[in-house]
Amino acid sequence: MNLIECWIEHPVLQLDKTYSYVTENDSIVPGVRVLINFNHREIIGFVESVTKYNSLEEINEEKGFECKPILSVLDEESYLTPELINLAKWMAYDTVSPTISCFKTMLPSKVKPTSSNHKIKMEKWVHANDFEASLTPKQAEVYEYVCTKGELKYTDLRVKYGVHAKNCIDKGVLEVIEKEVSAIFDDEIVTSERLNLSECQEKAMKQIQETDKSVILLHGLTGSGKTEVYLQLAEEVVEKGKQVLFLVPEISLTPQMVSRVKSRFGSHVAIYHSGLNPQEKYEQFKLVKEGVVNVVVGTRSSVFMPFYDLGLIILDEEHDHSYKQDNTPQYHCRDIAIHRASTFGCKVILGSATPSLESYARAIRNVYELVEMNQRINETLPTIHCVNLKNTIKKGESYILSNTLIEKIEERLKRHEQVILLLNRRGYSTTLRCNRCQEVIMCPHCELAMSYHASDKTLKCHTCGEVIRNIHECPTCKSKAGFSTFGFGTQRLEEELQQRFKESRILRMDADTTSKKNSHERLLQMFEDGKADILVGTQMIAKGLDYPRVTLVGVLNADAGLNRSDYRSVESTFDLIVQASGRSGRSELAGEVVLQVFDEEHYAIQTALRQDYVSFFNCEMKFRHAGGYPPYNYMISILVQDMNQDKAKKIVKEIHNELKGDFKILGPSTLLRIKDTYRYRILIKGKDLEKMKDCVRSVVREKCAIGGCPTIKVDVNPMILD
Repeated sequence: MNLIECWIEHPVLQLDKTYSYVTENDSIVPGVRVLINFNHREIIGFVESVTKYNSLEEINEEKGFECKPILSVLDEESYLTPELINLAKWMAYDTVSPTISCFKTMLPSKVKPTSSNHKIKMEKWVHANDFEASLTPKQAEVYEYVCTKGELKYTDLRVKYGVHAKNCIDKGVLEVIEKEVSAIFDDEIVTSERLNLSECQEKAMKQIQETDKSVILLHGLTGSGKTEVYLQLAEEVVEKGKQVLFLVPEISLTPQMVSRVKSRFGSHVAIYHSGLNPQEKYEQFKLVKEGVVNVVVGTRSSVFMPFYDLGLIILDEEHDHSYKQDNTPQYHCRDIAIHRASTFGCKVILGSATPSLESYARAIRNVYELVEMNQRINETLPTIHCVNLKNTIKKGESYILSNTLIEKIEERLKRHEQVILLLNRRGYSTTLRCNRCQEVIMCPHCELAMSYHASDKTLKCHTCGEVIRNIHECPTCKSKAGFSTFGFGTQRLEEELQQRFKESRILRMDADTTSKKNSHERLLQMFEDGKADILVGTQMIAKGLDYPRVTLVGVLNADAGLNRSDYRSVESTFDLIVQASGRSGRSELAGEVVLQVFDEEHYAIQTALRQDYVSFFNCEMKFRHAGGYPPYNYMISILVQDMNQDKAKKIVKEIHNELKGDFKILGPSTLLRIKDTYRYRILIKGKDLEKMKDCVRSVVREKCAIGGCPTIKVDVNPMILD
């Protein structure tokens, strides 16, 4: 008899422990899913451990209660390696999250430890049987063909031989079996030779190879050739039979990185990102688990791929906020990568032209190895111009496109070069205001203004997704006097460009145009193929992209991010400008950048104009120090939210009163209502992160045990504080 300890599928802290069941099945291993009866309901359990006992009586006596038997075993083998199971338990502790939520995060949805209707897609294969039967000449041909192939898909056999294939199966000389659908490789990809490295690249590569430190911060200018360094280091690792993980922050960067990696390693590369459907994710996951591929390219969730011999992790654009998970468990991909690297004994390369302040601070304190690449491959940085919109608007120029930017776009169109225009706001206009009462149309579920989308004449909330169609009267005063639009987004910018440059071909890339499968790849391929002159987009086009004919980048409302209350708003603004500027002039053609701003004297703008990261770092660190923000202190955010305002208020006050320790407590503060949910936050700052986590875990677990408790979300070292 076996004692099974398993986690249950409910991801709440009050149930964050294993529960005991029994089974006579000796094939169960840790990591498989089982069906169990919990509180009179059939749910999924995730096996933590299996212990052999002599009898059921011995188990019940040791436990002090009668253990129920499991109902069934759902998996033949564990989809998680022992290393990943240990990682999940560490991650639960590190992020103050339920352990089962970490297991769920690691697995593709087809095999998550959750009750669902997801079924793994199967397909029919045929193989020959050693069975004598009377066959027609055509059936004999079919039989011989299958014998030479060994096994092949039934659909392929039917295409080739039609009904004769079925007749062979009916006669028993061929047998049909079912297999899981697996990923298909394109073996026609032509690989390219490695490029000759510049002196700067050679130096960086040698420093990475020779350092004893496991974490390397590769601080390289945009266009300095970091990707080629990644590829050549990866080649060395793969030649030793080890695996490599390339991480990119967003799906928009995946196609270009995949293309470069496949051009070097061939088609046998796993790709993992949110644009794949559940079946495709499962297929890519299996490729890694079964050791079919040695190289993986993916976004945040690919850090949990089931590697068996990881030799190198590359985290490109390491500063990007997309590496932080918004939902529980709120992990940072960088922390997971570093932890896994320590387990496998391999190196992590954190690459960026604008490293996060925390990473750069660790590098200059010699915690990480700092590797600098301060020279572009083409040895020329783009020329950057700053346009002060306060002055240009007074002169009667457009508040969308300044005369300077218009002239430079015209020059590029005449020379058949390409332009990228970045505006980090989608939609047509940011607000719609009633002409009579002057009230802004707000989302009925959030305390936020709705954005107007002219293409389908709708108002959309970009937070909860609420859509209002064909609005004719003001919700506040019921007037039908009409509305005025204020602010502008990418739709409005696209319209303005089309009116001014009637012959130009324009592509728009934002959340509205990239919602369909493979849309990122399709739009970027069109731009790369020269089928568009101007690419308009939000921050998804600001980083990582490399197009040789782009000689002008315009950043509109470049300082808009400075108005946010978040403590990282200045850093985010600087990053966005520098990254966007780096898209211009990456080849032989000289590049220019135009920044349209209202506050050109701000140090984020001035240092971005000079591409001077070190000066920006020194300025920003003074403000971080004065405010006690990271990297000078650790922070933990405790968010309490509920549709019942009084209930949320009561619990957040209780948590505040029960938090005790050598740290500073800020709040509770009232946040904007989102999705009809009232939200309150407590923020704690301190030097001892482990003691802070222990205190928060103890208090929050106790509150979660109360029936009907509001949702409590813990975010260790939050990236954004709205």
